[in-house]
Amino acid sequence: MTNVKKSVVTAVSIALCVVLPMAFHSIPNAGSIYLPMHIPVLICGLLCGWQFGLLCGLAGPLLSSLMTGMPPAAILPTMMIELAVYGLSTGLFMRVIRTGKTGVDLYISLVIAMVAGRIVAGLVKAFIFMPGTVSISAWAAGYFVVSIPGLALQLVLVPAAVFALMKAGLVPVRYSSRAVE
Repeated sequence: MTNVKKSVVTAVSIALCVVLPMAFHSIPNAGSIYLPMHIPVLICGLLCGWQFGLLCGLAGPLLSSLMTGMPPAAILPTMMIELAVYGLSTGLFMRVIRTGKTGVDLYISLVIAMVAGRIVAGLVKAFIFMPGTVSISAWAAGYFVVSIPGLALQLVLVPAAVFALMKAGLVPVRYSSRAVE
């Protein structure tokens, strides 16, 4: 994929970081339950690579916060770090993981990124932004238990979106000698 196409995908992903949370926030606590901003960042990292994924992870929540107030300023730094790790790690792992099956590559990269982002965000919150006030149980509850619906949504929608874009010919097929798996 050319840098121009990657830039367009990244710009659309950043725009979705603003629009998707607005749709979900009509439901109380929907942002922390369904994690709508995570989806475009994960897709961007998977399709465009770590540089564009990192940019999307930083710019998406910042722009959303400036335009809509979501996420609030108190949550913004931790969320920017978490989403930056998502974009960075999905891009890096898609580069190095080559099983020969697109679906396997996607899921391995996606799951590693989802875990890495949550661990890094928890560490940053515990040691920098809220030292001494975050316990392991509060971290696990906040980053895993409350967001189970969002995690499930990511595991279904992100690969489905990537496959749909490949099938439509909008992004290159990972293993061009095979049909989209």
